[in-house]
Amino acid sequence: MTRENLLFAIIGLLAGFIVGFLFASSMSQRQPAPAGVAAGSQMPADHPPVAGSNNSNPQQVFADVQASMKKAREEPQNFDAQISAARLEYQIQRFDEAIGFLLKANQLKPGDYETIANLGMVNLDAGHYEQSIKWYKAALLKKPDDISVADGLCAAALGAGDAKEAEDAIAKLEKLDPQNSDLAQFKEKLANLKSGSNPK
Repeated sequence: MTRENLLFAIIGLLAGFIVGFLFASSMSQRQPAPAGVAAGSQMPADHPPVAGSNNSNPQQVFADVQASMKKAREEPQNFDAQISAARLEYQIQRFDEAIGFLLKANQLKPGDYETIANLGMVNLDAGHYEQSIKWYKAALLKKPDDISVADGLCAAALGAGDAKEAEDAIAKLEKLDPQNSDLAQFKEKLANLKSGSNPK
Protein backbone atom coordinates (compact mmCIF):
# COMPACT_ATOMS: atom_id res chain seq x y z
CA MET A 1 0.00 0.00 0.00
CA THR A 2 1.39 3.36 -1.00
CA ARG A 3 1.68 6.23 1.44
CA GLU A 4 -1.14 8.06 -0.34
CA ASN A 5 -3.43 5.03 -0.17
CA LEU A 6 -2.62 4.61 3.51
CA LEU A 7 -3.50 8.25 4.15
CA PHE A 8 -6.86 7.87 2.42
CA ALA A 9 -7.53 4.67 4.36
CA ILE A 10 -6.87 6.50 7.64
CA ILE A 11 -9.08 9.41 6.56
CA GLY A 12 -11.81 6.97 5.57
CA LEU A 13 -11.61 5.30 8.96
CA LEU A 14 -11.77 8.68 10.69
CA ALA A 15 -14.79 9.69 8.63
CA GLY A 16 -16.45 6.37 9.44
CA PHE A 17 -15.96 6.96 13.16
CA ILE A 18 -17.46 10.42 12.88
CA VAL A 19 -20.48 9.24 10.85
CA GLY A 20 -21.00 6.40 13.31
CA PHE A 21 -20.81 8.81 16.22
CA LEU A 22 -23.30 11.21 14.63
CA PHE A 23 -25.67 8.33 13.92
CA ALA A 24 -25.36 7.01 17.47
CA SER A 25 -25.94 10.50 18.84
CA SER A 26 -29.09 10.94 16.78
CA MET A 27 -30.41 7.61 18.07
CA SER A 28 -29.52 8.31 21.70
CA GLN A 29 -32.35 8.94 24.13
CA ARG A 30 -30.18 11.01 26.41
CA GLN A 31 -30.44 14.78 26.63
CA PRO A 32 -28.06 16.84 24.46
CA ALA A 33 -24.56 16.95 25.88
CA PRO A 34 -23.14 20.10 27.43
CA ALA A 35 -21.71 22.37 24.79
CA GLY A 36 -17.98 22.33 25.46
CA VAL A 37 -16.98 18.99 23.99
CA ALA A 38 -19.88 17.75 21.93
CA ALA A 39 -20.86 21.03 20.31
CA GLY A 40 -17.50 22.73 20.37
CA SER A 41 -18.76 26.03 21.73
CA GLN A 42 -15.41 26.75 23.39
CA MET A 43 -13.38 26.50 20.21
CA PRO A 44 -10.93 29.39 19.99
CA ALA A 45 -11.62 32.00 17.33
CA ASP A 46 -8.46 31.15 15.37
CA HIS A 47 -9.06 27.38 15.35
CA PRO A 48 -9.00 25.75 11.87
CA PRO A 49 -12.04 23.84 10.55
CA VAL A 50 -12.29 20.36 12.00
CA ALA A 51 -13.95 17.06 11.19
CA GLY A 52 -17.66 17.44 10.68
CA SER A 53 -17.31 20.95 9.27
CA ASN A 54 -18.04 21.90 5.68
CA ASN A 55 -14.45 21.26 4.65
CA SER A 56 -14.76 18.90 1.62
CA ASN A 57 -11.03 18.11 1.35
CA PRO A 58 -10.38 14.92 3.40
CA GLN A 59 -6.63 15.51 3.41
CA GLN A 60 -7.18 18.98 4.90
CA VAL A 61 -9.60 17.58 7.49
CA PHE A 62 -7.02 15.00 8.51
CA ALA A 63 -4.33 17.67 8.69
CA ASP A 64 -6.58 19.87 10.84
CA VAL A 65 -7.22 17.01 13.26
CA GLN A 66 -3.51 16.33 13.57
CA ALA A 67 -2.79 20.05 14.04
CA SER A 68 -5.33 20.31 16.86
CA MET A 69 -3.85 17.33 18.71
CA LYS A 70 -0.33 18.63 18.23
CA LYS A 71 -1.27 22.07 19.53
CA ALA A 72 -2.86 20.61 22.66
CA ARG A 73 0.25 18.57 23.43
CA GLU A 74 2.68 21.38 22.69
CA GLU A 75 0.68 23.95 24.67
CA PRO A 76 -0.33 22.13 27.87
CA GLN A 77 -1.27 25.44 29.51
CA ASN A 78 -3.68 26.35 26.69
CA PHE A 79 -7.19 25.59 27.98
CA ASP A 80 -8.91 26.11 24.61
CA ALA A 81 -6.45 23.76 22.89
CA GLN A 82 -7.21 21.01 25.43
CA ILE A 83 -10.97 21.45 24.91
CA SER A 84 -10.60 21.40 21.12
CA ALA A 85 -8.52 18.22 21.22
CA ALA A 86 -10.97 16.59 23.64
CA ARG A 87 -13.86 17.40 21.32
CA LEU A 88 -12.10 15.83 18.34
CA GLU A 89 -11.15 12.71 20.29
CA TYR A 90 -14.75 12.40 21.48
CA GLN A 91 -16.07 12.73 17.92
CA ILE A 92 -14.02 9.73 16.81
CA GLN A 93 -14.99 7.83 19.98
CA ARG A 94 -11.50 7.79 21.48
CA PHE A 95 -13.04 8.41 24.89
CA ASP A 96 -10.02 7.76 27.10
CA GLU A 97 -7.94 10.19 25.06
CA ALA A 98 -10.73 12.78 25.29
CA ILE A 99 -10.81 12.28 29.07
CA GLY A 100 -7.07 12.93 29.24
CA PHE A 101 -7.45 16.30 27.50
CA LEU A 102 -10.48 17.18 29.64
CA LEU A 103 -8.59 16.35 32.84
CA LYS A 104 -5.82 18.70 31.72
CA ALA A 105 -8.39 21.40 30.98
CA ASN A 106 -9.91 20.82 34.43
CA GLN A 107 -6.49 21.32 36.03
CA LEU A 108 -6.15 24.62 34.18
CA LYS A 109 -9.67 25.83 35.08
CA PRO A 110 -10.97 23.72 37.98
CA GLY A 111 -14.17 25.74 38.23
CA ASP A 112 -15.20 25.49 34.57
CA TYR A 113 -18.66 23.94 34.67
CA GLU A 114 -18.82 22.56 31.14
CA THR A 115 -15.48 20.78 31.53
CA ILE A 116 -16.74 19.11 34.72
CA ALA A 117 -20.05 18.12 33.08
CA ASN A 118 -18.26 16.81 30.01
CA LEU A 119 -15.98 14.69 32.19
CA GLY A 120 -19.16 13.06 33.47
CA MET A 121 -20.49 12.52 29.96
CA VAL A 122 -17.29 11.17 28.38
CA ASN A 123 -16.57 8.86 31.33
CA LEU A 124 -20.13 7.53 30.96
CA ASP A 125 -19.62 6.85 27.25
CA ALA A 126 -16.29 5.17 28.07
CA GLY A 127 -18.01 2.89 30.59
CA HIS A 128 -16.14 4.42 33.56
CA TYR A 129 -19.30 4.64 35.63
CA GLU A 130 -17.81 5.41 39.04
CA GLN A 131 -15.77 8.28 37.59
CA SER A 132 -18.81 9.48 35.67
CA ILE A 133 -20.87 9.60 38.88
CA LYS A 134 -18.13 11.62 40.59
CA TRP A 135 -18.00 14.26 37.84
CA TYR A 136 -21.77 14.44 37.38
CA LYS A 137 -22.21 14.99 41.13
CA ALA A 138 -19.59 17.76 41.04
CA ALA A 139 -21.46 19.37 38.14
CA LEU A 140 -24.80 19.19 39.97
CA LEU A 141 -23.27 20.89 43.01
CA LYS A 142 -22.62 23.84 40.72
CA LYS A 143 -25.90 23.68 38.74
CA PRO A 144 -28.49 21.60 40.59
CA ASP A 145 -31.12 22.22 37.90
CA ASP A 146 -29.16 20.91 34.88
CA ILE A 147 -31.49 18.25 33.46
CA SER A 148 -28.96 16.77 31.03
CA VAL A 149 -26.47 16.22 33.85
CA ALA A 150 -29.15 14.73 36.13
CA ASP A 151 -30.13 12.44 33.26
CA GLY A 152 -26.52 11.37 32.75
CA LEU A 153 -26.11 10.73 36.49
CA CYS A 154 -29.05 8.29 36.34
CA ALA A 155 -27.43 6.40 33.45
CA ALA A 156 -24.06 6.32 35.22
CA ALA A 157 -25.52 5.06 38.52
CA LEU A 158 -27.47 2.33 36.73
CA GLY A 159 -24.37 1.40 34.71
CA ALA A 160 -22.41 1.10 37.94
CA GLY A 161 -25.08 -1.17 39.40
CA ASP A 162 -25.54 1.17 42.37
CA ALA A 163 -29.24 0.88 43.23
CA LYS A 164 -29.21 3.50 46.00
CA GLU A 165 -27.35 6.05 43.88
CA ALA A 166 -29.63 5.32 40.92
CA GLU A 167 -32.77 5.68 43.04
CA ASP A 168 -31.63 9.06 44.35
CA ALA A 169 -30.62 10.23 40.87
CA ILE A 170 -33.93 9.16 39.32
CA ALA A 171 -35.87 10.94 42.06
CA LYS A 172 -33.87 14.09 41.39
CA LEU A 173 -34.44 13.87 37.64
CA GLU A 174 -38.16 13.30 38.15
CA LYS A 175 -38.37 16.37 40.36
CA LEU A 176 -36.51 18.49 37.79
CA ASP A 177 -38.31 17.13 34.72
CA PRO A 178 -41.41 15.00 35.47
CA GLN A 179 -42.06 14.49 31.74
CA ASN A 180 -38.51 13.33 30.94
CA SER A 181 -38.70 10.60 28.29
CA ASP A 182 -35.93 8.56 29.95
CA LEU A 183 -37.69 8.17 33.30
CA ALA A 184 -39.70 5.05 32.42
CA GLN A 185 -36.60 3.29 31.09
CA PHE A 186 -34.54 4.32 34.12
CA LYS A 187 -37.22 3.09 36.52
CA GLU A 188 -37.47 -0.23 34.71
CA LYS A 189 -33.69 -0.69 34.88
CA LEU A 190 -33.74 0.23 38.57
CA ALA A 191 -36.45 -2.35 39.24
CA ASN A 192 -34.40 -4.98 37.41
CA LEU A 193 -31.30 -3.96 39.35
CA LYS A 194 -33.13 -4.31 42.66
CA SER A 195 -34.56 -7.70 41.69
CA GLY A 196 -31.14 -8.90 40.64
CA SER A 197 -31.96 -9.45 36.96
CA ASN A 198 -30.39 -6.21 35.59
CA PRO A 199 -30.35 -7.14 31.88
CA LYS A 200 -27.93 -5.16 29.73
